[in-house]
Amino acid sequence: MLRYRVTNSDGRRLENVMPIGLVREFLKDKDAWREADRLGLSVRINDSPLPGRIRFDFLAEHYLRADFGADAVRPKSANTISHVEHIVRAYLVPRFGNEIAEDIKPLDIQRWFKSLHETGGLAWTTIAKMRGVMSRIYKVGILHEHVANNPVLHVETRSKTDYKAIVITPEQTLAILKSLLSPLHFTLVLTCAATALRASEMLALRWSDLLWEEGRIRISKRWANGEDGETKTESSNGYVPLHTVLAHFLRGWRAQTPFASDGDFVFPSLKAAGRVPLSASVFVADHLRPAAKKAGVHIEDGQRFGLHNLRHSLSNWLVNKAKVEPKTVQGILRHAKIQTTLDLYAQDDGDETRAAQGEYLTALGVGTQMVQ
Repeated sequence: MLRYRVTNSDGRRLENVMPIGLVREFLKDKDAWREADRLGLSVRINDSPLPGRIRFDFLAEHYLRADFGADAVRPKSANTISHVEHIVRAYLVPRFGNEIAEDIKPLDIQRWFKSLHETGGLAWTTIAKMRGVMSRIYKVGILHEHVANNPVLHVETRSKTDYKAIVITPEQTLAILKSLLSPLHFTLVLTCAATALRASEMLALRWSDLLWEEGRIRISKRWANGEDGETKTESSNGYVPLHTVLAHFLRGWRAQTPFASDGDFVFPSLKAAGRVPLSASVFVADHLRPAAKKAGVHIEDGQRFGLHNLRHSLSNWLVNKAKVEPKTVQGILRHAKIQTTLDLYAQDDGDETRAAQGEYLTALGVGTQMVQ
C-alpha cells in the first residue's frame, strides 16, 4: 500500500492509502516504488503545480481521471480505457512526461511520431490514434485551465492503413459452415455472417436479446475483459434484423444447448458451464481459420482473419452484388457515418467495375470493334 497525506476541505491533513499490489508480486521496496511510478501515482497524489509550469505527466494523469471519470460525457468501455492507458503510460509519458507541457514543441512531437514509424515499426494508423490521445490530453487540460495551448493541433500524421480485409464469398461461407460439426460453432458463424455483428457483440448476446416476434436482435452491450461493457459507439446500440431463416437455426440451437434460459449466453463456453461466452480467439484459431483454408480462402501465415471478416464480407456483398442501398447497409452495420461503410466495408468489385466500363464503351459505340 502507498501511504500519503492529503489536505481536506477544512485544512486538516489526513492519511490516505492506495493499493499497489500483492507482496508476492513486489518482493522488494524498489519494485513497489517502480510500479507506483508506472501507474503515475506520485503525480495523482501531489498538488497541481503552478499554471503554465505543469509537467506533461501531470496533465496526462489528470486527463485519465477527468475523461474516464465523473466528468466524462459518455462512459468509456473497458477496452477503450485500457487501450488509452497503454498509449499514455507506454509511449507518451516515457517520452514527454518530465517536460513542461506548454514547452513541448509541435515539431518535436512530429519528429518523434515519424521515428516511431521508421525505427519503431509502428503503423501510421497506430500513430494517428496516439496523436488523437495526446491532443485530447491537451484539450481536457485547456478545459480545466491547466494549459492554454494545444501543440498537437499543428502536428501531421498519416491515417491511411495498408490493411485490406480478406473478403469471402457466400459459397466460401457455406463451405465453412458445412465443415463446422458443432451446432454451437455452426450457429455462431451463421449468425455472424448474416448479421455482421462484431465478435464482442455476438459474445454478449443472451437469449432475451432475441426478439422473435419483432424479428429483431437487440444490441445493448459487448463482452470485454470478462464482463459486459458499453457498445463501441452510441450508434452501435440498437437492433439488427432477425430473418425467419436465421431465427429457424437459432431456435434449433436453443433446443440443443444446455443453457437455454433467457439470461443465458446464446454462445456459451461449454467448458465453463455457460458462466461466460466462448472465447472468440480460441474458436478462430482452432476452428474458423482451418475451416476457411479448407474452403479455399487464401490466408497467409500471420495474416489477420477472424469473425470480423464475415462483417466485411456481408457488407461488401450487399453493396456490390445485391445492390442494396448503402444507407440500408449502414443501418445493418450500425455505423455512425455512411463514409465508414463505403470506405472500409465495401471494397471495389472487379466484375462490377469492368461491367461499368463496358457499358460506357458500348455507349461510345466501340463495344464491338477494335479502336486503333
